[in-house]
Amino acid sequence: MIKVENLVKRYGKFTAVDDLSFTIGKGEIFGFVGSNGAGKSTTMKVAAGLLRADKGTIYINGYDVRKNRTEAKRSIGYMPDFFGVYDDLKVTEYMNFYCGVHRIPVSDRRKITESLIELVNLGDKREAYVDDLSRGMKQRLCLARSLIHNPDLLILDEPASGLDPRARVEFREIMKELKDMGKTVLISSHILHELSEICTSIGIIDKGKMIASGSVSEIQEKLNHLSRIKLMACSDLSIAANILKEQPQVTNIVEANGYIEFSYAGTGDQKAGLLKGMIEADVKITHFEETAGSLESIFMHLTRQGESE
Repeated sequence: MIKVENLVKRYGKFTAVDDLSFTIGKGEIFGFVGSNGAGKSTTMKVAAGLLRADKGTIYINGYDVRKNRTEAKRSIGYMPDFFGVYDDLKVTEYMNFYCGVHRIPVSDRRKITESLIELVNLGDKREAYVDDLSRGMKQRLCLARSLIHNPDLLILDEPASGLDPRARVEFREIMKELKDMGKTVLISSHILHELSEICTSIGIIDKGKMIASGSVSEIQEKLNHLSRIKLMACSDLSIAANILKEQPQVTNIVEANGYIEFSYAGTGDQKAGLLKGMIEADVKITHFEETAGSLESIFMHLTRQGESE
């Protein structure tokens, strides 16, 4: 469905995307994970035909985005991270306007508009002015707009940004419906745990490079030594914290009342040595709990690893 080969995009001397390659199969929901400035939005804009790459190729449905821009764009529904809406239009008027932009036959516009408004749960707002909608509703309306021409591929740049918890849940449910419809989705987000719930696969990007990709379980399997550890002690935890900060296998340390949590990427023997060192330093451990690494801890570990290389 979408194939990215050795993509490079520079802004002056700054390389935003650095020899990036990945493939998304038809019907997949691919989560693009990365911090601000990692290269997510730039990659998406190149894929949507809004920016020209300095090097590399992107194929959409077999079409080269650069050489066959018109054909490729017919397959794409793009929702940017910052989008404009026409506040003085009603929801149905807004959708009808974009039906015209996509040259949808007049006889089909009402049916398409109604079905998409229902899909994004705005049925009771069809005659409301866009200006009166909440941010979450505007996000859903823009998603409906991107579906007007029935694209095979949706490119959604931070679609859940700024949404309250309820709106995020609603958006996640819509993503599941799109998956059931067979849509292919490239979605970026900082809300990592939500990506793990809706995506069939994810790619972690840092400084323009793909540092890990695959299903959440595959990435966790590749890093099967990565775990999240909670440690409690009846003595001063500052000693334990100082020991942990000196360990290269330890990342993402969180100190709270009576306990410390941290991500650990060492072997079993290294872990035993760490605990032995704490005991020898007179840290009176009362509780030790270990769980498999979460998507967040994997992200923190991989991006920190990239910084040290």
